[in-house]
Amino acid sequence: MTEKPAVKKKKAASKADQAPDESLKQAVLKAALKDAPFDGFTDMVLAKAGKNAGADKAQLARLFPDGPLSLIEYFSSSIDQAMEEKLAALDLPKLKVRNRIKAAVLTRLALLAPHKEAARRAAALMTLPMHAGLAARMMYRTVDAMWRAAGDTSTDFNFYSKRGILAGVYGSTLVRWFNDTGEDEKATQTFLDARIENVMQFEKFKARAKNVFANLPAFTAWATPKPK
Repeated sequence: MTEKPAVKKKKAASKADQAPDESLKQAVLKAALKDAPFDGFTDMVLAKAGKNAGADKAQLARLFPDGPLSLIEYFSSSIDQAMEEKLAALDLPKLKVRNRIKAAVLTRLALLAPHKEAARRAAALMTLPMHAGLAARMMYRTVDAMWRAAGDTSTDFNFYSKRGILAGVYGSTLVRWFNDTGEDEKATQTFLDARIENVMQFEKFKARAKNVFANLPAFTAWATPKPK
């Protein structure tokens, strides 16, 4: 009877300890985003951001154990969280699938827009072979958040195929967006519409092929010789 309150107190204390850390990480990221567009995500930028945010070297090492890479990862997760909050207000499950995907991708790009050059520098760093693992994890978290916001409840192979397809759609659209200099960014939206249409056509083809093959006799029926 006496242990349960102690556990609750310990959990409450843990959450209280995390709150200052989160606030400090947000402050460091905010400061870093002022210099990242010009200098990229470097140790120097992180150190300067930490100093401006009031974090000492020990705190920076604890909050961002992999240095600038941890900062980029936190940047991405912060955008993902903000995206989820905005998408939750749109009630995506009521929309057609193509419109859910379009809304999710455009919402994330809109959140990145104020930091477009910083996002470009982060993406460029993530293309280096030694960062492929981290880049893949961040992409997975992003597209998984998009699908969950869209109401996806799949648990079979479709769970992975949906996320793989969306990673291709979002990744290619992000690259197009980085090179879109138009004020209305219509070129990016047109590109996104085309990518989504490609996916929808592929899904229709896959469904038709599944129906065709379902009506064909099994291979064993052809391979097994008829009795004489």
